[in-house]
Amino acid sequence: MSSLAIGKVLTAQPFMLDKNFKRSVILITDHNSDDGSVGFILNKKFNMKISELISDFPDIDVPVYFGGPVATDTIHYIHNVGQVLDDSRKVIDGLYWGGDYQKLKFLIENKLILPENIKFYIGYSGWSSGQLADELASGSWVLSEGHPNYVFKSKPDVLWKETLTNKGDNFSIIGQMPEANNLN
Repeated sequence: MSSLAIGKVLTAQPFMLDKNFKRSVILITDHNSDDGSVGFILNKKFNMKISELISDFPDIDVPVYFGGPVATDTIHYIHNVGQVLDDSRKVIDGLYWGGDYQKLKFLIENKLILPENIKFYIGYSGWSSGQLADELASGSWVLSEGHPNYVFKSKPDVLWKETLTNKGDNFSIIGQMPEANNLN
């Protein structure tokens, strides 16, 4: 089993009942065994555009996603342009988190960041020290490698199934389970 680290992906087990995380796929963007973990749900679209949430934001046709139930009054972004957006934090090759907000706006205004380069998230998913390790040990999550395609290419409504299928073995079978368990 791979160990918990920045850039890993958590896929919710099919019987998870917490509505915030049911059939969720979460990219871990920060992990420290003393401080805890931070991640963003990649497959829960929020029915708004970023320019509807931030009045002075440049026009960019990008949906916003529900990143998690913590600090839902905050906006975060994951992108693939860390080489031009100062203060970005590398998650894995091809994926970065955050960066200089004013420069972000400048780069979008000047079409140097396009919709295919960035995703926005309301709130985040967070775990205190040891909490996520305990949830993994109890079988709440399937841990796998992250990939930029999960953020930028995969369709949100099939991402849960895709991550399980990519994991292989019995996980491929789990990914085929219908959402309503009474349909089995």
